[in-house]
Amino acid sequence: MPGVRVLITEDDDNLRVALEGALRGAGFAVDTAADLPSADEALFVNAYDCVVFDRMLPSGDSLRYVRERRAQGWPVPVLFLTARDTEADRVAGLRVGGGDYLVKPFAMAELVARVRNLCRLGWDGPPSVLRCADVELDPGRHRVTRGGVLLTLTRKEFLLLERLMSTPGTPVSKQELLSRGWDEMIDPRSNVLEVVIAALRRKLHEPLLIHTVRGFGYLISG
Repeated sequence: MPGVRVLITEDDDNLRVALEGALRGAGFAVDTAADLPSADEALFVNAYDCVVFDRMLPSGDSLRYVRERRAQGWPVPVLFLTARDTEADRVAGLRVGGGDYLVKPFAMAELVARVRNLCRLGWDGPPSVLRCADVELDPGRHRVTRGGVLLTLTRKEFLLLERLMSTPGTPVSKQELLSRGWDEMIDPRSNVLEVVIAALRRKLHEPLLIHTVRGFGYLISG
């Protein structure tokens, strides 16, 4: 991609050289950094179409760096590279404004394709705040308030509420909610979903917003 510039931030020398070679071979202009201070300096001096960050660097967690930059309105698309492949890690990377998340080991052709896609799409800004009645859910900041009061939710409670609030007034099946908060190994006969929904209702207080759709699932409306 002529004229497209990418910054690679990776502390492993061999991998950094390999990444640089793969992207240069695909036509990108490439700069590299081995730590966050060097990356920060490069980002101050130059304009980039995409930044590739190793998730864990000796100088700190790049996820935190990206979160802080996004809060300042920083618009550059980000691809995180990491050996951490749990769902929670992937979700965390995307929530702070990462455009993509690639787990090591990976094929260089896949990395090139993902970087090319990010450069083409850009970054659309933080996720929109979701609202239903007097409840507000901010996916980017991982905050939920009701009537302006901050609520403390568990990860599963947050994920389920986020799914319900993404389509207020529309029923969401139990199966979809289970897949949202748990992996595919969860027993569909388990009552874990009912337990979390009950906890959510208590934390949201009255009046009731989460309603049971008998024989199907739940919806939120107020």
